[in-house]
Amino acid sequence: MKVRLVSRNLICLASCLVILLLMLGVGSAEASWPRVALSKDGTPIFFEIYGTGEPTLVFVHGWSCDGRYWREQVPYFSKKHRVVIVDLAGHGHSGLSRSKYTMKDYGEDVRAVVDAVGSREVILIGHSMGGTVGAEAARMMLDRVIGLIGIDTLQNIEYPLTPEEMKKMLAPLEKDFQTESRVFVEQMIRPGIDPELREWILSDMSAAPPAVALSSLNYMMSEYISGQAAKIFDKIKIPVVTVNADMWPVDYEANRRHMKFFETITLKGAGHFLMLNHPEEFNRALEQAIRIVSKNSKIVPDRTAPDNVP
Repeated sequence: MKVRLVSRNLICLASCLVILLLMLGVGSAEASWPRVALSKDGTPIFFEIYGTGEPTLVFVHGWSCDGRYWREQVPYFSKKHRVVIVDLAGHGHSGLSRSKYTMKDYGEDVRAVVDAVGSREVILIGHSMGGTVGAEAARMMLDRVIGLIGIDTLQNIEYPLTPEEMKKMLAPLEKDFQTESRVFVEQMIRPGIDPELREWILSDMSAAPPAVALSSLNYMMSEYISGQAAKIFDKIKIPVVTVNADMWPVDYEANRRHMKFFETITLKGAGHFLMLNHPEEFNRALEQAIRIVSKNSKIVPDRTAPDNVP
């Protein structure tokens, strides 16, 4: 009887301690229920909110990915910030009824989520294609977006892509998406990555809906051919910082011809999915990037621009 009483007291003590820790905000950040916002064309866009604190950090995934690719960042950054994780249309849990998947429409997805969240001070964080999407979204919300952070992206917004090069790149993917997308993505993964993580990335991205993936890639690359990839930055007077792997060179001169403020932080030896395979180093670098954006958002003048700019 005495042993049973002691055990019961220990259980009560442990329960009280857990409740106290939760009241003090110790432990992993918890999310409210996942939510859905309707994009401009009515497409349902899935998103999740964690933590509190401004500026709000809106994480936008890359090509053929989804919000799960930020799993190592949510607990870290939600301690001090409201963290919003978005699934773009055609990805994750969001709707996939569009006939085309353009960067501008993806920007509308992000705007719909920011509207639903109600944040007035936002930093957009976009991985790979998400950097281009972030630029589109920033153009639509310059009264709220104080900066853009690209993750292994925006190395050269003037990259001289030709229609012939784009056609050559897309041809294998159009022929056999599941097989060739693995080949395409594997080039972005450095040796030494955890084998299980490597296989998960390759299997997950190659399972993306081919129509969505091909349309997205086509429209994203077309912006480099038309010059829109650079022109959009002429319209958004916000600080831009990138956290990049050292796989591809950064053309500072080209970027600064269009960006009011541009800096980059480079992680040596990291691959394209640096937020997953170098999470601790990446989180510290992203924290630094957030500080740089916050500081320079106060000195970059006149962020506002007409919302109907093409």
